Amino acid sequence: MSEDNQNEGTGQDNSDGARPSGPRSGGQDRGSGMRPPRRTFYKKKVCKFCKNGLEVDYKKPDSLRRFITERGKILPRRITGTCAKHQRMLTTEVKRSRALALLPFVTK
Repeated sequence: MSEDNQNEGTGQDNSDGARPSGPRSGGQDRGSGMRPPRRTFYKKKVCKFCKNGLEVDYKKPDSLRRFITERGKILPRRITGTCAKHQRMLTTEVKRSRALALLPFVTK
């Protein structure tokens, strides 16, 4: 067997542009120093529709505007805090409201 075939599976052949296997540059101080402080935990967002017993309605564009961006995009659950059920309802109602021209598709 030749040398090329022996080094093929070991990753030691560096002729094909692979990374060098030596020590990292500037890695001596890695892990030293103080740890950053722990992240603070935020209060969990609660679905406004479940909590207050509100209904999602396409005929109320003012209440739907809270759940869309300035550019007209529907905000995701992680930002609004709505549950999955009401997020699906909210999406369909916003789309209905857009079709009836109560909400804009896009704003400039």
